[in-house]
Amino acid sequence: MKFVSYLIDNEPRFGLVRDGGVIDLWQRVGDRHRDLRSFIASPGWRGDSEALLAGAPKDYDYDDLKLQSVIPFPEKILCVALNYHDHVAEANRALPGGREVPKFPMIFARFPDSLTGHRAPLVRPRVSHQLDYEAELLVVIGRNTPRYVKKEEALEYVFGYAAMNEGSVRDYQFHSRQLTPGKNFAGSGSTGPWLVTADEIPDPQSLDIQFRLNGEVLQSANTADMIFSVADLIAYITEWLPLKPGDLIASGTMGGVGFTREPPIFMKPGDCAEVIVSGVGTLSNGIRDE
Repeated sequence: MKFVSYLIDNEPRFGLVRDGGVIDLWQRVGDRHRDLRSFIASPGWRGDSEALLAGAPKDYDYDDLKLQSVIPFPEKILCVALNYHDHVAEANRALPGGREVPKFPMIFARFPDSLTGHRAPLVRPRVSHQLDYEAELLVVIGRNTPRYVKKEEALEYVFGYAAMNEGSVRDYQFHSRQLTPGKNFAGSGSTGPWLVTADEIPDPQSLDIQFRLNGEVLQSANTADMIFSVADLIAYITEWLPLKPGDLIASGTMGGVGFTREPPIFMKPGDCAEVIVSGVGTLSNGIRDE
């Protein structure tokens, strides 16, 4: 199944994707679930969804919708840095002091208004032209986790997956050792094109992932190349923090990012930025100036 969040007359809605159309869940279950985060937390989400997929007419064409980030207002967005060996190597070459392969996942936070949806423009802020790209697999939690989830059981808590472009404003990221400013400019990143349920992706460590800028492949890897797997990340995070339905984990990007290139490549107005994840789809965004 595929789920989307979107706006109708500037009002947030959520729905099911089927054959190029969208079945509006908000019309049917909005009295019980105000948003997709609430819906996927309910024990009856699958039964409700299967019943609608079997017989409900589409309410909208997918291509006509103004899409939001797949979970517009998650409680937590946890992002992983340096989770592919080739990205560690290029960061080691490019950054003062270098970077080493981490012994534990390097995790930082993003905030909801830093992310937008499929087809929406990413925003290059007026204070910087260094809007960089990062293609990532996004993990969406579907159940309340206890503390200390075992790695062998971690994927049971995943609701689904999406693609992510974790746009990073590099000069602000490197103003200090704190990543937060450069990772949280409004509208600088995106998720989409939809949220694919975990049953359609039984092994998140076997997915091809690419980033294309104006059709040119600048990043390419397989999630098997991650230093810390999705299960590793969930197990580690729950050592110090329980997770809730709708929480997001951005699992890290591979080598090929723009700031390490000679000359550097940054996203600019007029560009088309695409993240392609096998089994998920293609997340596409233009770029505009603030």
